[in-house]
Amino acid sequence: MEAEKLKEKILEIVPEGQLEANKQFPTFLIPSGKFKSLAAKLKEDKELDFDYLFCLTGVDWGAELGVVYHLTSTSLNHSVELKVKTENRETPEFETVADLWKTAEFFEREVWDLYGIRFTGHPDMRRIFLEEDWVGHPMRKDYTDEVNIVEL
Repeated sequence: MEAEKLKEKILEIVPEGQLEANKQFPTFLIPSGKFKSLAAKLKEDKELDFDYLFCLTGVDWGAELGVVYHLTSTSLNHSVELKVKTENRETPEFETVADLWKTAEFFEREVWDLYGIRFTGHPDMRRIFLEEDWVGHPMRKDYTDEVNIVEL
């Protein structure tokens, strides 16, 4: 599907989505409450057929925490980037997409471990890199580690 038609189709599904310009892939900021239903439609709609989640990344934008999803259709050869954000830094959470794309299981655990973003409905939401008793999430901009201070 050509990029313009893909953009139109996504904005038809989620009119509240915001298209970001000048990106490698068509990139949309999606309201978090609309993301899961959009993700399901992107996978199930045969005209879109986004069958592969090839990257899921946590991000700390300062005032907001978020997740960036990169999806591709291996059969139709098109890709899209989706972003969700939350201003809730105390208990940030989004719905899991591990039930849609198996690759999300480990990606979501990594984001939980390093950024503290929970994914509701995830089948195994626990740390993946750090010890279970580790305090905090080291990729967050507000993280401090009084034990392993590195002076530059």
